[in-house]
Amino acid sequence: MFSFSKPMTIPTREEALLGRSEPLRTADTHFVNGRSLHPPFPDGIETVIFGLGCFWGAERLFWQVPGVYTTAVGYAAGVTPNPTYEEVCTGRTGHNEVVLVAFDPAVVSFEALVKIFFESHNPTQGMRQGNDVGTQYRSGIYGGPDQQARALAVRAAYDAVLSAQGYGRITTEIADTPVFYYAEAYHQQYLAKNPAGYCGIGGTGLSCPVGTGLAAE
Repeated sequence: MFSFSKPMTIPTREEALLGRSEPLRTADTHFVNGRSLHPPFPDGIETVIFGLGCFWGAERLFWQVPGVYTTAVGYAAGVTPNPTYEEVCTGRTGHNEVVLVAFDPAVVSFEALVKIFFESHNPTQGMRQGNDVGTQYRSGIYGGPDQQARALAVRAAYDAVLSAQGYGRITTEIADTPVFYYAEAYHQQYLAKNPAGYCGIGGTGLSCPVGTGLAAE
């Protein structure tokens, strides 16, 4: 879509696009399940943010999981406030294309979601995912301190699996929950609205060695 070369590092505040003070207009409810895309969510619902390549296919992975209450796509872990999709695509906002996942831990465990995350992309590629190149396609998990500690344990276990099969080290960033900027309405649940649309999501075929994926009964 853009013919110029994208930067492959996160810009400084001085280098980044200015953005805007007002949020972008987006959808209010989930196109598939009709639930709110915005908090507050019901009691007991937890949230985590994942970046694993183009957010269209990434979001579809998670809204299909039993126990996931709702999902939304957006931009996070960058510099520019309230960026547009076109701005994120320049690489001058520093943002990652991400999925906000709101889930019921009594039904699906956090580790189950992290397992899906790792098995659904190649987390060793740095600032790219397949043919999608740029800082917006980097691998990332963003959550609270407990989620970060648990994600680090899963990352270490999967890193050993990938390394044994000749892959490089996992480059997934695991960090505090950043500001989540909702993407434009047309991006929300894009592949439900456009079933033949582009989906660049694809894993290594190697299993991530964490539990069964179901919360304790």
